[in-house]
Amino acid sequence: MVPQEELFSGETEMDMLGSKAGLDPEAATRQPLAARMRPRSLEEMVGQSHILSPGKLLPRLVEANTFGSLLFYGPPGSGKTSMAEAIANETESRYVRVNAVMSNVAELRQILATARRVEKKDTIFFIDEIHRFNKSQQDLLLPDVEAGKIRLIGATTHNPGFYVNAPLLSRSHLFRLESHSVDTVARVLAKALDDEERGLGGRSHTASPEVLEGLAKLCDGDLRRGLNALEVVALGLGSGEEITSDSIAVFASERQIRYDANEDEHYDTISAFIKSMRGGAPDAALYWLAKMLAGGEDPRFIGRRLIIFASEDVGLADPHALPLATATQQACEFVGLPECEINLAHCVVYMATAAKSNSSYTALGRAKQSIAEGPVQDVPLWLRDNGGKASKRLGNSEDYQYSHMSEENVSGQEFMIEPLSFYESKKVGAETDIAQRLERWQRLKIARMAFDVEKDG
Repeated sequence: MVPQEELFSGETEMDMLGSKAGLDPEAATRQPLAARMRPRSLEEMVGQSHILSPGKLLPRLVEANTFGSLLFYGPPGSGKTSMAEAIANETESRYVRVNAVMSNVAELRQILATARRVEKKDTIFFIDEIHRFNKSQQDLLLPDVEAGKIRLIGATTHNPGFYVNAPLLSRSHLFRLESHSVDTVARVLAKALDDEERGLGGRSHTASPEVLEGLAKLCDGDLRRGLNALEVVALGLGSGEEITSDSIAVFASERQIRYDANEDEHYDTISAFIKSMRGGAPDAALYWLAKMLAGGEDPRFIGRRLIIFASEDVGLADPHALPLATATQQACEFVGLPECEINLAHCVVYMATAAKSNSSYTALGRAKQSIAEGPVQDVPLWLRDNGGKASKRLGNSEDYQYSHMSEENVSGQEFMIEPLSFYESKKVGAETDIAQRLERWQRLKIARMAFDVEKDG
């Protein structure tokens, strides 16, 4: 079976692609099921109700045929290519498709030059994986986009804000597509099983709703993957045979979750992981940990994030958090997979259930802001280093009060010329003791200052 990503490879121009007008019917049947079941209009699209519901922006733009350039951003199998082809059909546009992985500047120049010569039809230029184009390739598109010679539709699994040039991004409507629900995928699988024109209806297979739902669950919202899997299962059975849970067992054992260290799924998952620990949700934190491990994430990366979390989010509320996180990261280095998963789980549950305080982190932020925005204070004379004869002659440290000579080792002396306040205790966990200690020291300081004033008077 030809991978969906390779469909139409080498074909850079095809009018009314979605309707397959002019194509040899026999050749069409040789296409993968996912290609044959592509929607021919926006009305046939499934899911993505936040984009395609009546009254939403995209359907209105397509109906009025007033759209310019579009960017579709979403996970694999969410319908980006199908949506582009449906739009081309509905607007009766000339449709040109390339994959950025296989295209080059020479091909782009040729496509753009042809588009300028075609006047009777609008040209929709669909670029799959547009994030793969470098800056020069993207810049090459700009003049024709601005002049309206092409209607660019770009598809990407990466955040366009990071991978699409700002000028091109600013000239495009951005639409984010979401993974399909299990119910949506199961409904499309059932339709493909019964469809005699484009689907597998001619083979007379049957499958229970439970089996189709089970197959849908294995697809992680990727409709293309679901259709490809259904086709493989069906072709492995005799005509009229029932598709059972045993038939799809091979996909369950070979399942690969959608996770790539260089894509959004990586950043989104680690974000969910950290926020779950911060929110005191150990079960959710363990789930996202398991997803990262199943996706092949480097455990040392997770360990480093735990070290950061220990200081940023747990902080002074639990002084054991940072040593534990550091030990966990060392365990990942020393033990390795798969055993270090146990160390990670130990640390994750501890972090999620620990008392939380970001007081030291936020205090540093206030101090840095003070440095950036205000006058930078000189080091007070009584705190300066007195090493060397010259320093002593200047009086460095002459009036320094040695803290260990005072009650509770608190001298009451100021440590800035103009005292500033940054640290505010959260008074949670172990930080409660810190707050009480600082309050007691402040009372001692005030009392000592009053005593010094009385003595001098």
